[in-house]
Amino acid sequence: MPSSPLRVAVVCMSNVNRSMEAHSLLERKGFSVRSFGAGSRVRLPGRRPDLPAVYDFATTYRQMHDDLLRKDREFYTQNGILHILGRNERIKPRPERFQECTESFDVIFTCEERVYDRVVEHLWSREEKTLQPVHVINVDVKDNPEGATLGAFLICELCQRLQEAADMDKLAGLLRQAEEKTGKAFPHTVCFY
Repeated sequence: MPSSPLRVAVVCMSNVNRSMEAHSLLERKGFSVRSFGAGSRVRLPGRRPDLPAVYDFATTYRQMHDDLLRKDREFYTQNGILHILGRNERIKPRPERFQECTESFDVIFTCEERVYDRVVEHLWSREEKTLQPVHVINVDVKDNPEGATLGAFLICELCQRLQEAADMDKLAGLLRQAEEKTGKAFPHTVCFY
């Protein structure tokens, strides 16, 4: 890889928990990173699983925070959502949808299989202009604060190893090593811009 930082994207469904935790860590480690959601709307847990709090991607983290604070301060404090939204607001103003991004990346990490499928499908559906490759790698990350932290460390370790590698040709070997170490599979697809 070049001596410049990898251009990294991290994508979960809503750009609130998993992708933002990885965004925060990678940014602190000096990577050029952006984070996104691949869903149609931002969905946060509600008091009942069938009644999530739903927002447009245009809604700022501050607006979500204030709305949930007004609706049920105790519940959203206990489940950690208010803390997560506060962290997010310190990184960027609002969630972003991957399908609306025109920037190119060296590697895109997704946080679950259905997000991986959406990202790959979106990249394949776009007209290829520069033929620059982008590696899409799925790292299954449990969607809770602890899972997001563990996933962020794993994504960061993969980024550090990629940055140290001479070129992306070593990616397959790095992923095999990570699979042996963690016992997890890391599906990988190469797409082109």
